[in-house]
Formats: sequence, structure tokens, C-alpha cells
Amino acid sequence: MSDIEIPAITAKLLAAKKAKGLTFADLESLLGRDEVWIAAVFYRQASPDADEASKLLHALELSEDLVPELTASSSKGLGPIVPTDPLIYRFYEIMQVYGMPMKEIIHEKFGDGIMSAIDFTLDIEKEADPKGDRVKVTMNGKFLPYKKW
Repeated sequence: MSDIEIPAITAKLLAAKKAKGLTFADLESLLGRDEVWIAAVFYRQASPDADEASKLLHALELSEDLVPELTASSSKGLGPIVPTDPLIYRFYEIMQVYGMPMKEIIHEKFGDGIMSAIDFTLDIEKEADPKGDRVKVTMNGKFLPYKKW
């Protein structure tokens, strides 16, 4: 799959999703949560509450015994410092090329601070284009100014 080691529960969830022929968009409809957030749950980068975990496990026909593991707080971040998976590497490359320009523009518009990755949404859309379909990624995070004391 890639050079990233995934937790055993992730492999189990992905296998069940594949066996059921479900997409993350299908699970979004069933759970009432965004497909990107649900994918983050699969990779243990987000933690559902017990009810959300139960609904997910039911949809995948997996044991309720996995609820505690799914609802536990997780460590954020995966993989090596420089990813080698081509798709993930492109996002790293985008930050290498456009990270500082993005930072400067954000500071011009908002001041000295950061974009929250906690109060945050991420949407991925497919846009048809005659020259080749486009991937549209929208990141939306709350601006958090640095505190002065």
C-alpha cells in the first residue's frame, strides 16, 4: 500500500470496508460525518464517540469489542518525516514550495498566528476538466493569533 505502517485496527477497518464494497462517502451518509473525518478515524487520527464507533462497526459488520480501541485518544501524525508514498509526498512537496508563501499571506491577512488543525475541516472534491480531472482540496481552519503576555 505505502511505506506507512498502519495500526492493526486500520487494516481491519479497511478490509471490512472493501469486503462490504463501501466508500468513505457511503459511510458519510450512514454516520452523518464527513468522509475525510471518517477516513481519519480509520487511520486513528480522529476519535469517534462510542455511538459513532458503534455505528461504524455495525456498518462494517465488525465486533463491538473494537469500540474502546476506536474511541481511545490517538497519537497524531503518521509515517516518516519525508513521506515516500507519491500522493502523500506531493502534499509535502506543496508545503516545501508554497508553505512559506502561504504563511506570509496568512500573516498579511490575519496577523501573527496559525491556522488551527483542531478547529478544522478538510474537503476533497473531484472537478471534471477536459484536460484531465482535477483534485480540489479545501482546508478551513480557525485562525489563532499568538498570545502576548
